[in-house]
Amino acid sequence: MRVDAFDFDLPEDRIALRPAEPRDAARLLTVRPGEAEPLADRRIADLPALLRPGDCLVFNNTRVLPAQLHGERIGVGGTSARIGITLHKRLGESAWRAFARPARRLALGDSIVFARGFSARVADKGEAGEIGLEFMCEGQPFETCLAEHGIMPLPPYIASKRAPDARDAADYQTVYSRRSGAVAAPTAGLHFTDALLARIAERGIGTAFLTLHVGAGTFLPVKAEDTADHRMHAEWGEIGPDVAARLNAVRANGGRIVAVGTTALRLLESSAREDGTIAPFSGDTDIFITPGYRFKSVDLLMTNFHLPRSTLFMLVSAFSGLETMRRAYSHAISSGYRFYSYGDASLLWPAAGGSERSERP
Repeated sequence: MRVDAFDFDLPEDRIALRPAEPRDAARLLTVRPGEAEPLADRRIADLPALLRPGDCLVFNNTRVLPAQLHGERIGVGGTSARIGITLHKRLGESAWRAFARPARRLALGDSIVFARGFSARVADKGEAGEIGLEFMCEGQPFETCLAEHGIMPLPPYIASKRAPDARDAADYQTVYSRRSGAVAAPTAGLHFTDALLARIAERGIGTAFLTLHVGAGTFLPVKAEDTADHRMHAEWGEIGPDVAARLNAVRANGGRIVAVGTTALRLLESSAREDGTIAPFSGDTDIFITPGYRFKSVDLLMTNFHLPRSTLFMLVSAFSGLETMRRAYSHAISSGYRFYSYGDASLLWPAAGGSERSERP
């Protein structure tokens, strides 16, 4: 499909620079394709009533690293330049793929010094500013150096309007984050509070946790004119055998799998068998979901509002239908919904005929 089919105009003032307080006070647009009135304005706090006992919410428990670094390039000839780095995929104990700015100033073998005793060597160079780095952290683990010198990697549409601050260290983490490795938050999960999770459990709705370490590639624009020509960056994920078994039992008992965020959905679909059952998974996924994709494992999707022409808007259009999502986003814009990472959310049912399990509530 042509990428411009997924374009829309978004006023700048719709981009949220801070999250709602409390988190579950954010707005929630329900989208039910095929119904006479498919759109309804709700609140995140209404979520337990919108689901059924026996359903299961699937969360991504990745934890965001302070993955942005600023340093001084020391070239092989002794020349220097200021360099900004955003980590996006771990390759080993101290080896990472990263995006550099300006990457053109880097050559193989160059060193980037971030602080005394903390540096990296450029091991390789790829396309679109991507590089491979090998880190050296004298006398300390890499994570200690990163925690001391790294910055929380706010999305560019927020960072271009204000600098990261101490509030973001908490605001840009889910309350259930556990496994460090992401350089971007699974933002649908930012709406959950401990109190909301308790109410969900009281209603008899299950919860399950997988891990997908979200990479900075999630913010890269789609430069191709056709979706067939776009290449996704790989991200590492894991679904344990016990989680897979629990989710298969939920569906076998008539419950629905509700993915909290596109990251959870992408990993579930990466692990799904043709019959819709979920297999244990550990490894990389670069799954790219566009209209025409047949969903196998996910019955409902909770997700924030995404960028025009983005792979994530393509994904939600595949799930609920492109025209339905165009109408939903038009309604959200005209009704004052807040967009992107710190914005409001939507709860999506699949396009008509997509799942027999998605009936009301």
